Amino acid sequence: MANLISKVIDNLKFLFQEFQVKRFFAIALVGFLLLTTNLDSRIESGRSSDAVSRRLDQVVHQDDADRPKTTGEWNREARQTEDAPGERAKRIAKESGEALKQFGSVYPDTADRSVNEQQDNNR
Repeated sequence: MANLISKVIDNLKFLFQEFQVKRFFAIALVGFLLLTTNLDSRIESGRSSDAVSRRLDQVVHQDDADRPKTTGEWNREARQTEDAPGERAKRIAKESGEALKQFGSVYPDTADRSVNEQQDNNR
């Protein structure tokens, strides 16, 4: 009788491992929570999207670079220089130079902090 019970327990353990019941219950719980929680409807209706867009624009445009930063700005600039490939090439070269200059001003500080952190980790 004990042998039969141990075989049944072993079979149940195998089934739990095979079907990954823990994962199923975790997925079911997450799905249940997502479906039953009341989300803020302002996000879906777009009432707060204007404030979010304005804040995002402030963050994106906080540096003094003249180059475009959003897809809309890039598309607007492309339409402005659509018929003038020379002007487009000049703008691209100028904006690339600005981007490299900005990256160059950030890179040394980042490299120094990374080297210092690496040295601290090796101690």
